[in-house]
Amino acid sequence: MLSVSKLAASVLPSATLAAGAKARQMKATGIKVYDFSLGEPDFPTPVHICQAAEAAMKAGHTHYTPVNGIPELKAAICKWYKSYHNFECTPDQVLVSNGAKHSIHNALSATCNPGDEVIIPTPYWVSYSDLVQMTGAKAVLVPTTAAAGFKMTPAQLKAAITPKSRVVMLNSPSNPTGKVYTRAELEALVEVVLGSDISILSDEIYEQLTYGDAKPTCIATLNPKLRERTITISGASKSYAMTGWRMGWTVAPKTIIDAMGNIQSQQTSCPSSVSQYALLAALSGPQECVAEMRAEFEKRRNLTADLLNKIPGITFPMPEGAFYIFFDVSAYFGKSPGGTLIADDVAFCKYTLETAHVNLVPGSAFGAPGFARMSYATSPTEIKGGMESLAKWLA
Repeated sequence: MLSVSKLAASVLPSATLAAGAKARQMKATGIKVYDFSLGEPDFPTPVHICQAAEAAMKAGHTHYTPVNGIPELKAAICKWYKSYHNFECTPDQVLVSNGAKHSIHNALSATCNPGDEVIIPTPYWVSYSDLVQMTGAKAVLVPTTAAAGFKMTPAQLKAAITPKSRVVMLNSPSNPTGKVYTRAELEALVEVVLGSDISILSDEIYEQLTYGDAKPTCIATLNPKLRERTITISGASKSYAMTGWRMGWTVAPKTIIDAMGNIQSQQTSCPSSVSQYALLAALSGPQECVAEMRAEFEKRRNLTADLLNKIPGITFPMPEGAFYIFFDVSAYFGKSPGGTLIADDVAFCKYTLETAHVNLVPGSAFGAPGFARMSYATSPTEIKGGMESLAKWLA
């Protein structure tokens, strides 16, 4: 008789995807839902990228490619890092995968053994802990606070390191908080790393989406000694509105890339051929589309922050990147807006969806109870309507 494995039973479904599915079910019944659950740009993929994919199909690029990605794309990724971060890497240090999530899974599978520990500051993207667990390693969560800007301190990192520690996972700009570590803050964390035996897995998927004075930092550029101890992961989903194209990449030492390539060869054979040519156009073509989306996201951030600030009891640190606001909802615990008692952040988001028809993701899913995440990657009209509905219900 078939039964579910212990691994499958232990892995939870993605909270963000589950929230999105619930909203779609309600919409299908005719209910107007303001859905702020998914981290997905609402912009169409830029035209020149779609045209490159069409041209690739017409040229017959619809078959298997090299496991690690087509040579011209890996070269383009190297060129992009030199141009954007002044970071030099070679094509044999690059692996193209089916999205940044796939890249992270490959990286953890290639570096972690059962019983190893992976340090993750909270709040963290919902998939991190499950991806670690799937390797047999253990996620060691380091709580941060809103007062500290949701940033792990060097002292916290040092205290979390044990003889079993293998990797520390960092994400800046952050999902779910939108916070951005400064270069100085990262340099302080790097000092701790270099004084230990651990390595860094840096998820930099939102690197092109920072606002105001905030600047992204490619961690691998901070110290020459980091080149052999850092796995850098990024992708096209957020900056180029290419979520469905599933294009992510890894830059790491060749030994790690080779190991990840072996794993990928058994998992998926290779990344999508057509999507690779689309990504090539994205990285090599005009970048005005990114600047336009970034400017629009910053306007939406400001609008969302202004509206949330008008709701009594809601507090949050201003996000500096990505497209999320992570706000404290604990002031409403024990209260009953609309006659429904709110016990925690899970109940808050449940009743917000069911009653106000505003879809948020509870902070508990990100390792931070008492908060809720809102994605403002949607139109100003939706943001205004949703915040009006939320404010009315909470009042």
